[in-house]
Amino acid sequence: MSRGALEQALGARITGSRALHGGDLSEVFLATLADGREAVLKRGPRVAAEARMLRAIAATGARAPEVLAQAEGWLALEALPETAPSPAGWQALGQEVRRLHGCTGPGYGWAEGYGFGPLPLDNAPRPDWPGFWAEARLRPFLPHLPARLARRVAELAARLPDLLPAVPPAALLHGDLWTGNALFMQGAAALIDPACYHGHAEVDLAMLELFGTPPAAFWQGYGPTEPGREARRPVYQLFPALVHLRLFGGGYAGMVSGLLDQAGA
Repeated sequence: MSRGALEQALGARITGSRALHGGDLSEVFLATLADGREAVLKRGPRVAAEARMLRAIAATGARAPEVLAQAEGWLALEALPETAPSPAGWQALGQEVRRLHGCTGPGYGWAEGYGFGPLPLDNAPRPDWPGFWAEARLRPFLPHLPARLARRVAELAARLPDLLPAVPPAALLHGDLWTGNALFMQGAAALIDPACYHGHAEVDLAMLELFGTPPAAFWQGYGPTEPGREARRPVYQLFPALVHLRLFGGGYAGMVSGLLDQAGA
């Protein structure tokens, strides 16, 4: 795939690049431009949608890399000065996520579908939150699960009106908020690699807790959370666990089963 259209959009020739770690589902490069700038380049079929999401995040006042250009399957982003996480960085991340969640939409979902690698995501708007979580985030996995797990997920999906709030504020969600998608800087933080849609703010918090425990500084920055969040957490963590099971194999079946246990399914 030619980079010529991206260079034209950037107004500068790319003189060098090196691969960056971009997770399992994307190609990411740090590029040097002829005018002396650096830019992060991403290549893939969904970069135009990602550009729109990053702009939506920035419009809330939350920190995200600036979109420099997008053309023909390429995305060029501001290269931010990454550092190791620190208490100040974690507190800043909490503040950025709170700022993001403070921007609400008219309903649950997003104007376009998205996906993780080969796995499509249904973002079609739905009028109530339990219905969205059941139809767009849990039931699509049923045909791909072993029979026992499928039965348990289906039973949980049917109970969601009793487990989740019917109409929580439709917060703008990052949608894939784990520590690898938080970029820490000196006393600051930015949100990268989004999978945005509108929904219950606790979705992002549950995802951030799936593979670790955010330190106290994050919660100091984020502020108070809703009563009952701990009981809802496994319901929300089940979705990313199902994504991992589908994309990366049976090693995640135990995680899915354990979250179903915690959710009472």
